[in-house]
Amino acid sequence: MNIKLHTPKTLKMGSGMSSAKQFLLSLIATSVSIILTFGTAAIVDHHKKEANKREMVMMVISDIDNTIAFIERVDSSIIECRRLQHEVALRPESYDSLVFSFPSAVSWISENYLETTEKIFSTSIETFNTIGDVNFVNDVSSFYLYRQQIKETVLDEIRKEIEDGKLVQSLKSMLDINFPEYALSIGASLEGLKKMRDKCMQRKCERRGFERIQ
Repeated sequence: MNIKLHTPKTLKMGSGMSSAKQFLLSLIATSVSIILTFGTAAIVDHHKKEANKREMVMMVISDIDNTIAFIERVDSSIIECRRLQHEVALRPESYDSLVFSFPSAVSWISENYLETTEKIFSTSIETFNTIGDVNFVNDVSSFYLYRQQIKETVLDEIRKEIEDGKLVQSLKSMLDINFPEYALSIGASLEGLKKMRDKCMQRKCERRGFERIQ
């Protein structure tokens, strides 16, 4: 579409500097109005994107922290089970009394990761566009993959042994549970998750607009 600016008749007729000045001021006012309209829209859109970015990052970091807190509870639980098992191994006659301490030590087996944030992060095609940092997105994706691996190879295996009743079936079945190995696996997993969390936090702080998120 061709837009033509029509010179006012008064200007055509040479009505003097007053008419020319009035036309120029009108043109400037129109230009300023257009700039302000589009500029304001761009600023609002920018702030909206920044708010969405902060919200997504805060959700992810909170989920990572909750995961680590959960694995820390599991770690403490398995260490306590290892201690009880060792005590029973040294004094088999204590099994009947100590066996009742195991259920409270493994109360976490009914819990699991909350996967809501992971699903939002993993399934949204807008994730990268929202966060705008491919390295951060990759680091978070690696964290979730590692978390799933821990669940499948360690947590689910521990759950199965406990839910099968090996703790309370007999002294032998309880002693057959490899709590020392589980303690090593969970401890290593916890350290791995913390390192990945630190890496995500470093990426977050490197990004402009993330530094205020604690």
